[in-house]
Amino acid sequence: MNLLAKSNKKFDFHSELLNWYDKNRRVLPWRALEGETPDPYRVWLSEIMLQQTTVATVKSYFEKFTQAWPTVQDLANADLDEVLAAWAGLGYYARARNLHACAKVVAQEYGGMFPSDTASLLTLPGVGPYTCGAISAIAFDKPFAAVDGNVDRVVSRFYAISDPLPQSKPEIRQYADALMQDHRAGDFVQALMDLGAMVCTPRTANCTICPLQSACQGLALGIADELPKKLRKKPRPTRKGTAYLVQRADGAVLLRKRPAKGLLGGMLEVPCTPWIVDLEASTNSGSNTVEHTFTHFHLVLEVVKAQTIDDAEHRPAESHVWVGLEQLASSALPTVMKKVLIKALGPDALKA
Repeated sequence: MNLLAKSNKKFDFHSELLNWYDKNRRVLPWRALEGETPDPYRVWLSEIMLQQTTVATVKSYFEKFTQAWPTVQDLANADLDEVLAAWAGLGYYARARNLHACAKVVAQEYGGMFPSDTASLLTLPGVGPYTCGAISAIAFDKPFAAVDGNVDRVVSRFYAISDPLPQSKPEIRQYADALMQDHRAGDFVQALMDLGAMVCTPRTANCTICPLQSACQGLALGIADELPKKLRKKPRPTRKGTAYLVQRADGAVLLRKRPAKGLLGGMLEVPCTPWIVDLEASTNSGSNTVEHTFTHFHLVLEVVKAQTIDDAEHRPAESHVWVGLEQLASSALPTVMKKVLIKALGPDALKA
Protein backbone atom coordinates (compact mmCIF):
# COMPACT_ATOMS: atom_id res chain seq x y z
CA MET A 1 0.00 0.00 0.00
CA ASN A 2 1.31 3.42 -0.93
CA LEU A 3 2.16 5.44 2.16
CA LEU A 4 0.17 8.38 0.82
CA ALA A 5 -2.96 6.35 0.14
CA LYS A 6 -4.63 7.51 3.36
CA SER A 7 -4.80 11.05 1.98
CA ASN A 8 -6.88 12.40 -0.86
CA LYS A 9 -5.07 11.35 -4.03
CA LYS A 10 -6.00 14.64 -5.72
CA PHE A 11 -4.55 16.69 -2.89
CA ASP A 12 -1.07 18.04 -3.60
CA PHE A 13 0.44 18.23 -0.10
CA HIS A 14 3.78 19.50 -1.41
CA SER A 15 2.40 22.40 -3.46
CA GLU A 16 -0.22 23.45 -0.93
CA LEU A 17 2.34 23.61 1.87
CA LEU A 18 4.93 25.50 -0.19
CA ASN A 19 2.32 28.02 -1.34
CA TRP A 20 1.44 28.66 2.29
CA TYR A 21 5.12 28.89 3.26
CA ASP A 22 5.87 31.48 0.57
CA LYS A 23 3.33 33.80 2.19
CA ASN A 24 3.86 32.98 5.86
CA ARG A 25 7.44 31.83 6.42
CA ARG A 26 9.09 32.91 9.67
CA VAL A 27 12.05 35.26 9.58
CA LEU A 28 14.71 33.67 11.79
CA PRO A 29 18.31 34.77 12.43
CA TRP A 30 19.75 31.54 11.02
CA ARG A 31 17.40 31.19 8.04
CA ALA A 32 18.42 32.39 4.59
CA LEU A 33 16.07 34.96 3.12
CA GLU A 34 14.21 34.19 -0.09
CA GLY A 35 16.73 34.04 -2.93
CA GLU A 36 19.74 33.66 -0.62
CA THR A 37 21.92 30.55 -0.45
CA PRO A 38 21.80 28.95 3.02
CA ASP A 39 25.03 28.91 5.02
CA PRO A 40 25.66 25.33 6.22
CA TYR A 41 27.48 26.63 9.31
CA ARG A 42 24.48 28.67 10.43
CA VAL A 43 22.09 25.83 9.61
CA TRP A 44 24.16 23.35 11.63
CA LEU A 45 24.66 25.73 14.57
CA SER A 46 20.97 26.55 14.82
CA GLU A 47 19.89 22.91 14.58
CA ILE A 48 22.22 21.88 17.40
CA MET A 49 20.97 24.75 19.56
CA LEU A 50 17.31 24.01 18.81
CA GLN A 51 17.50 20.45 20.10
CA GLN A 52 15.36 20.37 23.26
CA THR A 53 15.22 24.19 23.23
CA THR A 54 12.66 26.72 21.98
CA VAL A 55 13.18 29.14 19.10
CA ALA A 56 12.59 32.11 21.43
CA THR A 57 15.41 30.99 23.73
CA VAL A 58 17.83 30.12 20.95
CA LYS A 59 17.67 33.45 19.08
CA SER A 60 19.86 35.43 21.48
CA TYR A 61 22.34 32.57 21.90
CA PHE A 62 22.65 32.12 18.15
CA GLU A 63 23.33 35.81 17.64
CA LYS A 64 25.91 35.79 20.44
CA PHE A 65 27.68 32.77 18.97
CA THR A 66 27.77 34.08 15.41
CA GLN A 67 29.06 37.46 16.57
CA ALA A 68 31.85 35.80 18.56
CA TRP A 69 32.56 33.06 16.00
CA PRO A 70 31.28 34.04 12.54
CA THR A 71 32.64 30.93 10.83
CA VAL A 72 33.16 27.29 11.73
CA GLN A 73 36.92 27.93 11.65
CA ASP A 74 36.52 30.67 14.28
CA LEU A 75 34.53 28.30 16.49
CA ALA A 76 37.12 25.57 16.02
CA ASN A 77 39.86 27.96 17.17
CA ALA A 78 37.94 28.99 20.29
CA ASP A 79 38.77 27.65 23.74
CA LEU A 80 36.27 25.05 24.94
CA ASP A 81 35.75 26.89 28.23
CA GLU A 82 34.76 30.01 26.28
CA VAL A 83 32.26 28.00 24.26
CA LEU A 84 30.81 26.43 27.41
CA ALA A 85 30.51 29.85 29.03
CA ALA A 86 28.66 31.21 25.99
CA TRP A 87 26.41 28.14 26.03
CA ALA A 88 25.60 28.42 29.76
CA GLY A 89 21.85 28.48 30.25
CA LEU A 90 20.95 26.48 27.13
CA GLY A 91 21.29 23.18 28.99
CA TYR A 92 22.16 19.72 27.65
CA TYR A 93 25.83 20.68 27.78
CA ALA A 94 27.03 17.65 25.84
CA ARG A 95 25.70 19.56 22.83
CA ALA A 96 28.22 22.33 23.44
CA ARG A 97 31.13 19.91 23.76
CA ASN A 98 30.08 18.11 20.59
CA LEU A 99 29.57 21.47 18.88
CA HIS A 100 33.18 22.43 19.54
CA ALA A 101 34.47 18.98 18.58
CA CYS A 102 32.45 19.04 15.35
CA ALA A 103 33.79 22.48 14.43
CA LYS A 104 37.33 21.17 14.83
CA VAL A 105 36.65 18.19 12.58
CA VAL A 106 35.05 20.34 9.88
CA ALA A 107 37.89 22.87 10.07
CA GLN A 108 40.71 20.35 10.11
CA GLU A 109 39.40 17.51 7.94
CA TYR A 110 37.06 19.30 5.54
CA GLY A 111 38.84 22.63 5.09
CA GLY A 112 36.13 24.54 6.94
CA MET A 113 33.38 23.36 4.57
CA PHE A 114 30.59 21.11 5.81
CA PRO A 115 30.35 17.90 3.78
CA SER A 116 27.17 17.59 1.73
CA ASP A 117 26.89 13.79 1.69
CA THR A 118 24.94 12.13 4.49
CA ALA A 119 27.55 9.44 5.17
CA SER A 120 30.14 12.09 6.03
CA LEU A 121 27.68 14.23 7.97
CA LEU A 122 26.76 11.30 10.18
CA THR A 123 30.39 10.85 11.22
CA LEU A 124 30.54 14.37 12.69
CA PRO A 125 30.34 14.70 16.51
CA GLY A 126 26.81 15.45 17.66
CA VAL A 127 25.21 14.92 14.24
CA GLY A 128 22.55 12.22 14.33
CA PRO A 129 19.85 11.28 11.80
CA TYR A 130 17.66 14.31 12.53
CA THR A 131 20.45 16.89 12.31
CA CYS A 132 21.87 15.15 9.25
CA GLY A 133 18.47 15.36 7.54
CA ALA A 134 18.04 19.02 8.47
CA ILE A 135 21.48 20.01 7.17
CA SER A 136 21.07 17.94 4.00
CA ALA A 137 17.69 19.48 3.19
CA ILE A 138 18.05 23.07 4.41
CA ALA A 139 21.71 23.70 3.59
CA PHE A 140 22.09 21.53 0.49
CA ASP A 141 18.48 21.25 -0.78
CA LYS A 142 18.51 17.45 -0.79
CA PRO A 143 15.26 15.48 -0.28
CA PHE A 144 15.85 14.27 3.26
CA ALA A 145 13.19 14.57 5.95
CA ALA A 146 14.01 16.20 9.28
CA VAL A 147 11.43 15.01 11.80
CA ASP A 148 11.30 17.23 14.87
CA GLY A 149 8.45 17.76 17.32
CA ASN A 150 6.62 20.07 14.92
CA VAL A 151 6.78 17.52 12.12
CA ASP A 152 5.70 14.72 14.49
CA ARG A 153 2.58 16.74 15.22
CA VAL A 154 1.72 17.74 11.64
CA VAL A 155 2.20 14.24 10.25
CA SER A 156 0.38 12.55 13.16
CA ARG A 157 -2.64 14.79 12.69
CA PHE A 158 -2.68 14.73 8.89
CA TYR A 159 -2.57 10.92 8.75
CA ALA A 160 -4.52 10.39 12.01
CA ILE A 161 -1.77 8.26 13.52
CA SER A 162 -3.28 7.03 16.77
CA ASP A 163 -0.35 5.09 18.23
CA PRO A 164 1.34 7.15 20.95
CA LEU A 165 4.82 8.59 20.76
CA PRO A 166 7.52 7.33 20.79
CA GLN A 167 6.13 4.07 19.34
CA SER A 168 4.69 5.94 16.38
CA LYS A 169 8.06 7.46 15.41
CA PRO A 170 8.89 4.88 12.69
CA GLU A 171 5.48 5.34 11.03
CA ILE A 172 5.77 9.12 11.18
CA ARG A 173 9.23 8.88 9.66
CA GLN A 174 7.91 6.73 6.79
CA TYR A 175 5.24 9.28 5.93
CA ALA A 176 7.68 12.19 6.22
CA ASP A 177 10.16 10.45 3.91
CA ALA A 178 7.41 9.73 1.38
CA LEU A 179 6.39 13.39 1.30
CA MET A 180 9.85 14.59 0.30
CA GLN A 181 10.51 15.65 -3.29
CA ASP A 182 13.56 16.98 -5.10
CA HIS A 183 11.85 20.32 -5.74
CA ARG A 184 12.58 22.89 -2.99
CA ALA A 185 13.44 20.22 -0.42
CA GLY A 186 14.91 22.72 2.03
CA ASP A 187 11.89 25.01 1.86
CA PHE A 188 9.55 22.05 2.29
CA VAL A 189 11.29 20.88 5.46
CA GLN A 190 11.20 24.39 6.92
CA ALA A 191 7.56 24.77 5.85
CA LEU A 192 6.60 21.66 7.83
CA MET A 193 8.40 23.08 10.86
CA ASP A 194 6.73 26.48 10.46
CA LEU A 195 3.27 24.95 10.06
CA GLY A 196 3.74 23.03 13.29
CA ALA A 197 5.01 26.12 15.10
CA MET A 198 2.46 28.60 13.78
CA VAL A 199 -0.75 26.73 12.89
CA CYS A 200 -0.72 23.08 13.94
CA THR A 201 0.42 23.97 17.45
CA PRO A 202 0.73 21.69 20.49
CA ARG A 203 -2.32 22.94 22.33
CA THR A 204 -4.53 23.80 19.39
CA ALA A 205 -4.90 22.60 15.83
CA ASN A 206 -5.92 25.83 14.09
CA CYS A 207 -7.55 23.92 11.26
CA THR A 208 -9.52 26.83 9.78
CA ILE A 209 -6.31 28.52 8.60
CA CYS A 210 -4.35 25.37 7.74
CA PRO A 211 -3.42 24.80 4.08
CA LEU A 212 -3.78 21.04 4.60
CA GLN A 213 -7.29 21.07 6.07
CA SER A 214 -9.12 19.64 3.06
CA ALA A 215 -7.20 16.35 3.25
CA CYS A 216 -6.34 16.14 6.96
CA GLN A 217 -7.50 12.81 8.38
CA GLY A 218 -7.27 14.02 11.97
CA LEU A 219 -9.61 16.92 11.20
CA ALA A 220 -12.02 14.67 9.30
CA LEU A 221 -12.23 12.33 12.29
CA GLY A 222 -12.49 15.18 14.78
CA ILE A 223 -9.39 14.08 16.70
CA ALA A 224 -6.72 16.51 15.49
CA ASP A 225 -6.37 18.23 18.86
CA GLU A 226 -5.81 14.86 20.56
CA LEU A 227 -2.81 13.97 18.40
CA PRO A 228 -0.07 13.02 18.68
CA LYS A 229 -0.83 10.85 21.68
CA LYS A 230 1.92 10.44 24.23
CA LEU A 231 2.58 7.90 26.91
CA ARG A 232 2.28 9.25 30.42
CA LYS A 233 5.71 10.14 31.76
CA LYS A 234 6.99 8.60 34.94
CA PRO A 235 7.27 11.07 37.83
CA ARG A 236 10.74 12.54 38.30
CA PRO A 237 12.57 11.46 41.45
CA THR A 238 13.91 14.15 43.77
CA ARG A 239 17.60 14.33 44.64
CA LYS A 240 19.12 16.47 47.35
CA GLY A 241 22.53 17.74 48.32
CA THR A 242 24.45 20.61 49.85
CA ALA A 243 26.34 23.33 47.99
CA TYR A 244 29.16 25.11 49.85
CA LEU A 245 29.95 28.71 49.00
CA VAL A 246 33.61 29.30 49.87
CA GLN A 247 35.14 32.76 49.48
CA ARG A 248 38.54 34.31 50.02
CA ALA A 249 38.96 37.58 51.81
CA ASP A 250 39.20 39.35 48.45
CA GLY A 251 35.76 38.01 47.49
CA ALA A 252 36.89 35.35 45.01
CA VAL A 253 34.66 32.26 44.97
CA LEU A 254 35.93 28.69 44.93
CA LEU A 255 34.56 26.73 41.97
CA ARG A 256 35.39 23.31 40.62
CA LYS A 257 35.17 21.85 37.13
CA ARG A 258 32.89 18.87 36.67
CA PRO A 259 34.19 15.81 34.78
CA ALA A 260 34.19 16.23 31.01
CA LYS A 261 31.62 13.47 30.52
CA GLY A 262 28.27 13.13 32.19
CA LEU A 263 25.71 15.61 33.50
CA LEU A 264 26.88 19.24 33.14
CA GLY A 265 30.16 17.89 31.79
CA GLY A 266 33.03 20.37 31.77
CA MET A 267 31.00 23.11 33.47
CA LEU A 268 31.96 24.95 36.66
CA GLU A 269 30.09 24.41 39.90
CA VAL A 270 30.06 25.42 43.53
CA PRO A 271 31.53 22.47 45.49
CA CYS A 272 28.70 20.11 46.44
CA THR A 273 28.05 16.90 48.24
CA PRO A 274 26.83 14.03 46.03
CA TRP A 275 23.24 14.45 44.86
CA ILE A 276 21.42 11.52 46.45
CA VAL A 277 17.89 10.34 45.81
CA ASP A 278 15.43 11.45 48.48
CA LEU A 279 13.71 8.11 49.03
CA GLU A 280 11.04 9.63 51.23
CA ALA A 281 10.57 12.58 48.85
CA SER A 282 10.25 14.69 51.97
CA THR A 283 12.71 17.45 51.13
CA ASN A 284 11.11 20.80 51.76
CA SER A 285 12.21 24.07 50.26
CA GLY A 286 13.56 26.61 52.70
CA SER A 287 15.07 30.06 52.68
CA ASN A 288 18.53 28.58 52.13
CA THR A 289 17.64 26.14 49.35
CA VAL A 290 17.46 26.29 45.57
CA GLU A 291 15.59 23.95 43.25
CA HIS A 292 16.25 22.95 39.67
CA THR A 293 14.60 20.41 37.41
CA PHE A 294 16.66 18.32 35.02
CA THR A 295 15.23 15.98 32.40
CA HIS A 296 15.24 12.92 34.64
CA PHE A 297 15.17 14.30 38.19
CA HIS A 298 14.37 17.27 40.39
CA LEU A 299 17.19 18.69 42.51
CA VAL A 300 17.01 20.48 45.86
CA LEU A 301 20.27 21.98 47.12
CA GLU A 302 20.86 23.46 50.55
CA VAL A 303 23.20 26.43 50.19
CA VAL A 304 25.76 26.84 52.97
CA LYS A 305 28.20 29.74 53.19
CA ALA A 306 31.47 28.37 54.52
CA GLN A 307 34.02 30.28 56.55
CA THR A 308 35.97 32.88 54.58
CA ILE A 309 39.55 31.97 53.75
CA ASP A 310 41.87 34.86 54.50
CA ASP A 311 44.93 33.62 52.61
CA ALA A 312 44.66 35.04 49.09
CA GLU A 313 47.51 32.78 48.00
CA HIS A 314 45.70 29.61 49.07
CA ARG A 315 46.09 27.12 46.20
CA PRO A 316 43.02 24.99 45.53
CA ALA A 317 43.10 21.44 44.22
CA GLU A 318 43.78 20.99 40.51
CA SER A 319 40.08 20.60 39.69
CA HIS A 320 39.21 23.79 41.61
CA VAL A 321 39.77 27.43 40.77
CA TRP A 322 39.31 30.80 42.45
CA VAL A 323 37.04 33.07 40.40
CA GLY A 324 36.76 36.77 41.12
CA LEU A 325 33.30 38.24 41.64
CA GLU A 326 33.63 40.32 38.48
CA GLN A 327 34.31 37.16 36.45
CA LEU A 328 31.38 35.06 37.63
CA ALA A 329 28.98 36.39 35.00
CA SER A 330 31.25 35.25 32.15
CA SER A 331 32.14 31.87 33.65
CA ALA A 332 30.88 28.51 32.37
CA LEU A 333 28.20 28.10 35.01
CA PRO A 334 25.06 26.01 34.44
CA THR A 335 21.74 27.50 35.46
CA VAL A 336 21.50 25.53 38.71
CA MET A 337 24.84 26.94 39.88
CA LYS A 338 23.81 30.45 38.95
CA LYS A 339 20.84 29.94 41.26
CA VAL A 340 23.19 28.83 44.04
CA LEU A 341 25.43 31.88 43.66
CA ILE A 342 22.49 34.28 43.59
CA LYS A 343 21.09 32.63 46.70
CA ALA A 344 24.42 32.94 48.52
CA LEU A 345 25.67 36.29 47.23
CA GLY A 346 22.53 38.19 46.36
CA PRO A 347 20.63 39.12 43.17
CA ASP A 348 23.54 41.15 41.73
CA ALA A 349 26.06 38.32 41.98
CA LEU A 350 26.10 37.59 38.26
CA LYS A 351 25.81 41.07 36.86
CA ALA A 352 28.79 41.85 34.66
